Amino acid sequence: MTSAFPAKEGTLPFKGYNTWYRIVGESEAPGKLPLVCLHGGPGVGHDYLEPLEAAAGTGRRVIFYDQLGCGKSDQPDAPEMWTPELYVEEINVVRAALGLDRIHLLGQSWGGMLAMEYALTQPAGLASVTIASSPCSMTLWVSEANRLRDLLPADVQQTLLAHEAAETTDSPEYLEAMMVFYKRHVCTLDPYPDYVNRTFANVGQVYLTMNGPSEFHVIGTLKDWDITARLPEIRVPTLITSGRYDEATPLIAETVQRGIPGSKWVIFEHSAHMSHAEEPERYIQVLDEFLTEVESKS
Repeated sequence: MTSAFPAKEGTLPFKGYNTWYRIVGESEAPGKLPLVCLHGGPGVGHDYLEPLEAAAGTGRRVIFYDQLGCGKSDQPDAPEMWTPELYVEEINVVRAALGLDRIHLLGQSWGGMLAMEYALTQPAGLASVTIASSPCSMTLWVSEANRLRDLLPADVQQTLLAHEAAETTDSPEYLEAMMVFYKRHVCTLDPYPDYVNRTFANVGQVYLTMNGPSEFHVIGTLKDWDITARLPEIRVPTLITSGRYDEATPLIAETVQRGIPGSKWVIFEHSAHMSHAEEPERYIQVLDEFLTEVESKS
């Protein structure tokens, strides 16, 4: 992507491999702090978050990186490595390597789950967290995804069920049926922008290991993940965002908001799961207002 702002890319060492990063913007305006963005999946890379580069226009650098096993970072064949603990550790390594002493942290979807896990470690220098369309419980996520799935056309539901039962979820027919759900609840843009297509083209071992074959057929290692009871331990200013048609349904976002003391929730009325791409100008405005408020009090 050709950015409207100065950008630099590189790699840094992590666990004997290389983690790729991209820094958009040159420095912070007085009183501002950099924004570190955690992509979702788990396992799809940062590409679909590119609209967040516009936050560099609000006086702060925006830092993206592809989590190990994803995107432009090394992708070892090592399913046993892919755990929340690994990715929490990676955040600290990225911060140390790039000299990011005080930051705002934004996580989208799985990235928001990771951001919550990170905040629970009470890291130094974490000024705020933005949780974009993320659950605090995979059981609730699957329950809501299947409620939305039950509203799909009957023939689409039958196709999904047949291939899941036959374990042929890599078939073109299953993927086509899956896209009916995605266009309703993941991204409503038509056609999908290039940066979204690049993300979907990059789904690999991490996603299949931790999640499973699709958003609603979660059979991976995260299937029982649940930090709902620990949310009151998150002690930094927190913004929660979600879309009206989001697979991270209002019930999911409200559960997170109720759990984190003093958190704020904004719903985007014309969005599904990618509010930052579906309503980019409003998203940057809401995000900047939150970050600026946090900075004014620090």
